[in-house]
Amino acid sequence: MTTRRAPKLDKKLVVETALRLLGDVGLDGLTLRAIAKELDVQAPALYWHFKGKQELLDEMATEMYRRLVAGLRLPPEAGWQERLTTANRALRATLLGYRDGAKVFSGSRFAGTEHALRLETDLRALVDAGFALPQAVRAFSTAYFFTLGFVTEEQGVQPLPGERREGYDVTERAARMAAFPLAAAAGAELFQEYDEGFEEGLALVIAGIEARYHAP
Repeated sequence: MTTRRAPKLDKKLVVETALRLLGDVGLDGLTLRAIAKELDVQAPALYWHFKGKQELLDEMATEMYRRLVAGLRLPPEAGWQERLTTANRALRATLLGYRDGAKVFSGSRFAGTEHALRLETDLRALVDAGFALPQAVRAFSTAYFFTLGFVTEEQGVQPLPGERREGYDVTERAARMAAFPLAAAAGAELFQEYDEGFEEGLALVIAGIEARYHAP
């Protein structure tokens, strides 16, 4: 008879397990106890690596960011509009790969300084295009916050691709709100066709940045 041994526990394994478990239980169900059970260890063993759930979420967000950047391809000559568009498309795609991905990412603090290289490159592209640094930061962060907010709302309706929460049937909603025809019709735009909605919204953000700062 062989005895099952728990895998050697390190921070990377805990984070990978947490990200995998997130798809099954969501953010609310992702507890250190649940992760410990998945790893076949006692919950206190995790506290050697993380002081609490928020520190774990910070590491999870950092790992999500690493995976995002690893798949991001941008030609060196890309203009600032292309950079912001491509980066935020990639961010949305990454967040949609995890149940509650936007909630995990929002408000988390990246561990270390790995993210600084990408941020430096993006801000440099904006400054070189004629933005003052405060304008570059505002442009970058506005597009970023739009994407986080959009995906948070999107995942509130569709936690994962192919899933849809109860209560978001557009036809039923329109019938229920028939006394308010514009609000009723708005459901078709608000709660479906998210790909088209994101692209149009991001294009509005980029156009607004260009109009506001008169960027060349």
